[in-house]
Amino acid sequence: MQAHGIAHPWAHQALAAEHALDGDSVVVATGTASGKSLAYLAPVLSTLLDGAEAPNGRGATALYLAPTKALAADQCRAVKELARPLGKAVRPAVYDGDTPLEEREWIRQYANYVLTNPDMLHRGVLPSHPRWSSFLRTLKYVVIDECHTYRGVFGSHVAQVLRRLRRLCARYGASPVFLLASATAAEPAVAARRLTGVPVVEVADDASPRGELVFALWEPPLTELQGEKGAPVRRTATAETADLLTDLTVQGVRSVAFVRSRRGAELISVIAQERLTEIDRSLARRVAAYRGGYLPEERRALERSLHSGELLGLAATTALELGVDVSGLDAVVIAGYPGTRASLWQQAGRAGRAGQGALAVLVARDDPLDTFLVHHPEALFDQPVESTVLDPDNPYVLAPHLCAAAAELPLTEDDAELFGPAGMELLPQLEAAKLLRRRTLAWHWTRRERAADLTDIRGEGGRPVQIVEAGTGRLLGTVDEGAAHTTVHEGAVHLHQGRTYLVRSLDLEDSVALVEEAAPPYTTVARDTTAVSVLETDVEVPWGGGRLCYGSVEVTNQVVSFLRRRVITGEVLGETKLDLPPRTLRTRAVWWTVTEDQLDTARINPEILGGALHAAEHASIGMLPLFATCDRWDIGGVSVPLHPDTLLPTVFVYDGHPGGAGFAERAFHTARAWLAATREAIASCECDAGCPSCIQSPKCGNGNDPLHKRGAVRLLTVLLEGAPEEPEAGGAAAAAEGGKTEGAA
Repeated sequence: MQAHGIAHPWAHQALAAEHALDGDSVVVATGTASGKSLAYLAPVLSTLLDGAEAPNGRGATALYLAPTKALAADQCRAVKELARPLGKAVRPAVYDGDTPLEEREWIRQYANYVLTNPDMLHRGVLPSHPRWSSFLRTLKYVVIDECHTYRGVFGSHVAQVLRRLRRLCARYGASPVFLLASATAAEPAVAARRLTGVPVVEVADDASPRGELVFALWEPPLTELQGEKGAPVRRTATAETADLLTDLTVQGVRSVAFVRSRRGAELISVIAQERLTEIDRSLARRVAAYRGGYLPEERRALERSLHSGELLGLAATTALELGVDVSGLDAVVIAGYPGTRASLWQQAGRAGRAGQGALAVLVARDDPLDTFLVHHPEALFDQPVESTVLDPDNPYVLAPHLCAAAAELPLTEDDAELFGPAGMELLPQLEAAKLLRRRTLAWHWTRRERAADLTDIRGEGGRPVQIVEAGTGRLLGTVDEGAAHTTVHEGAVHLHQGRTYLVRSLDLEDSVALVEEAAPPYTTVARDTTAVSVLETDVEVPWGGGRLCYGSVEVTNQVVSFLRRRVITGEVLGETKLDLPPRTLRTRAVWWTVTEDQLDTARINPEILGGALHAAEHASIGMLPLFATCDRWDIGGVSVPLHPDTLLPTVFVYDGHPGGAGFAERAFHTARAWLAATREAIASCECDAGCPSCIQSPKCGNGNDPLHKRGAVRLLTVLLEGAPEEPEAGGAAAAAEGGKTEGAA
């Protein structure tokens, strides 16, 4: 460490290392750039160094898990640099989908610090555990970096992958210590224990020096344009962010603009490059986009250019949010609230990593939550980060992992300690489905296909859709099957490395989208319709005459059209119908009903009822990320003036993942505060009849019609007057469909 200018560790680093060396699993939850990597690397490298004296040179091993390939590659570079004085005693290696086949056997046999991701652990390592036996037998530490990202469905899957890892380690006689790190986690020890299944000690007192961070909240100005239903339109966060990135680049400020979508990252880089070309052509080459879906060699080249300083500005998705060390970064621009306070501080913390002062700018989108936050900064700066929401017992998550575990080693009743009562209850169902077969005292995987292929732990499912250039047959990249309906439908605009393409056809059977290079003056946004039927009500409480409920629902969703919007202004240029098959989803939802008496008190007549419910639904979806670790695209909603299951006016908000993700449950338990913030967001908006900053939604399947702003405020006011203090247990409901919608992506 002294060779790298580290004379003494900070107090939190020393404490974390002490716990690790004592055999205690530990989570380091300190600020960005507080040296968390050193906190876990000190005990890991010390242990690997001791083990290097073994006859095979690998007496101890360690496994590092990162949520992204970029972070694993970045950490590998850092470990090699730190361990250089140790010679060949520490042999780090990245093992992921990009690792050449000829290197994989060497890694299995000789690497003692393997850096990978949960996906590769799930599909590549655990199913092939006999080939990894020498590594697993001596596994001392498992490092889980950026552990706050393991939330929702993804986090629930990773929790089960880690239980399968512990099970195989025990088979080979190992019991690894878990070392977790996160700059932003509420109740970190609780979240870490739920993720790993083992007791975890918390180290949260940050003893590192901090540089000054200037944080600006930026609301784009209103334009002279009119949007849907004549609503005022603000300049887009994309255009504002591109301008800021351009200005920062001209001034030589090393900057990253974080964008929520792949398309947004491409758009910002294209706009910035065009504007820089007008100023200084050489500067245009120093701005680029970085996102998932690029080919491996493209990602690696961008990472090298960023580290070398060749790139001054980068428009990136969250692939670069997660801990990639970009030393010397001066500014971060965040194009739209990233969904959680945890992600916001994680992205802002990318600037000033060497301890120097830095700038962070949050550019608000024309959206209820973004608008609420720029006018209520205390919600960002005076509130703790959200609790991590994950549910390892979700049957849609647990069932395929039980099959994968049985394929690795036959399951027995002794595994109840790992997989819990929910796992044991699922075994007879898996046996009835002919996925498992019971022989004497164990359940065995019975099929020829790989059990690990039953599920995609990112919750995406299906094989990726390949994006192919029609004229040349060149593979441009891929998109997840679940997103194909909305992103690469026929007529969609697709951006790749600064070039614009139009999708000519989408073949869902062969998983191929054919594209041609083009230069349309617009982007495209898919529109869908959604219907919800109630399957089972788990909990319901009285709510001023109506009911607040939580339970299981079936959602039927269909992409029906797409809008063409002008790039800079967002102005709608037209709508085109699509013919795509519907998709169904069984998930979890929260819903509330209102009675005739409540409607009379709120002065809601039948003519405005649909619009009031619809407006309240849109705004509540927009505000839920303030209370649960989700973003707007993780959830969906439906509002119905008379739903056949409840026989009352009803608003549903549901998780956009099979089996649920914990977001609707969080909404149920925070309903009073959640709907109060929703009412405030609508009431405080300066528009007259509703706009994207309060009740209009960019993904509304009904074209934001009908909407009634004042009716929504009155309805929520009356609803909140009858709100219970805490939810209690309750009854049940039946099934049907219909309603106004805002679908989940």
